[in-house]
Amino acid sequence: MTLIRTVEPAAEPVTLAGMKAHLRVTHSSEDELISGLIKAAREEVERSTSLALIRQSWRLVLGEWPRDGCISLQPNPVIGVSSVAVFDENGDETILPAGSYLLDNISNPARLQLKDMAAPGKALNGIEVEFEAGYGDSGVEVPEGLKRAIGILVAYWYEFRGAYGAKDQPVAIPGEYLRIIRHFRAPRLR
Repeated sequence: MTLIRTVEPAAEPVTLAGMKAHLRVTHSSEDELISGLIKAAREEVERSTSLALIRQSWRLVLGEWPRDGCISLQPNPVIGVSSVAVFDENGDETILPAGSYLLDNISNPARLQLKDMAAPGKALNGIEVEFEAGYGDSGVEVPEGLKRAIGILVAYWYEFRGAYGAKDQPVAIPGEYLRIIRHFRAPRLR
């Protein structure tokens, strides 16, 4: 099983202006640094929680169908499934009709229940599931706790940049951040 992000988020859950206000930075000379910290903090939150904060596209690649016909999809929340494809031994793709599977995007992790599972002819990576995940196109629908976790990481990394060397790591994850994201963590796929 391989999970590939095919389309990055078009925005960040917190704005540069909002983060500068949080940091009490009034000049623009560090806008690029702060923007980079926002992106890195969002990526850390997503990695730690198995969530997609802003709409993004993913491809799940499988070698075979699960025995029970149920595929777990992460990151959550899953917005929808774009396609389910099966490849034959020549690498030719067959797109399964939407009626041949059912998406449960209420569960965490989301589940894709298959009704008709054509056996892949390709020995490796013969099945691809394309799906979208995220809370929406902007940070409006992202839970406040997750935006707060991003703010904590950005502030910590901004304040302590260069204060600790590589031998002193890991000191880059503050306890308050861990307390916040604990409530958003989901079981990881195996």
